[in-house]
Amino acid sequence: MFRIGIDIGGTFTDLVAINDETGEIINIKVPTTPRNPVNGVIDSFNKFTKIEPNPNIEILIHATTIATNAILGQTELNLPKAALITTYGFRDIVEIGRQRRPELYNLFFQKPKQLIPRKYRFEVRERIDAYGNIVTPLNVDDVNNVINTLKNEGIEALAICFLNSYVNPIHE
Repeated sequence: MFRIGIDIGGTFTDLVAINDETGEIINIKVPTTPRNPVNGVIDSFNKFTKIEPNPNIEILIHATTIATNAILGQTELNLPKAALITTYGFRDIVEIGRQRRPELYNLFFQKPKQLIPRKYRFEVRERIDAYGNIVTPLNVDDVNNVINTLKNEGIEALAICFLNSYVNPIHE
C-alpha cells in the first residue's frame, strides 16, 4: 500500500511515494508546465506507474507553491486577469497591507507589484459586524454594476472578500 504526495512547484513537480509494507521511498521529479500545472501531476504519476504498474494507493496528497510563488513574484506564470469585490471603503486594503515595512529607511524601496490592479478592485455597499449581524444590507445595484464591468473587462478570476464574512458569509 502506497502513500503518495505530489507538490507542484514553480520549476519542478515532485512525487514522493512511500510503500507502507516495505518502507521503500520512490522520488520522482518532472518539469512543471506553468501554463497547465496539472501536466506535472500526470507526468509524475505516469513515471511512478512505470515503476509500480498496479499500485495499491492508500492516500494521495497534493500541494502546490505556485500561488505563493506568484504572490512573491517568483514565477513566470501569466496570471489570469483578476478582480476583487470588497466592502465599500476597503478597496485599497490589499495594497496598503500591513504596517510592516522590510526596508523602512530605504528611499528607493519599491513596493511589490499588485496581483490585482486598482482599476479591477471594486466596492459594494454592504456591512456585517464582528458578531455576524447585517449592519448594511447588500446593495444589489452595486453588485449588478460590478458584474457588468467584470464582463466588459474580460475578467478571468474573481475574489469576493467582504468585511467579517468569516462570521457571516451571507453577502458573499
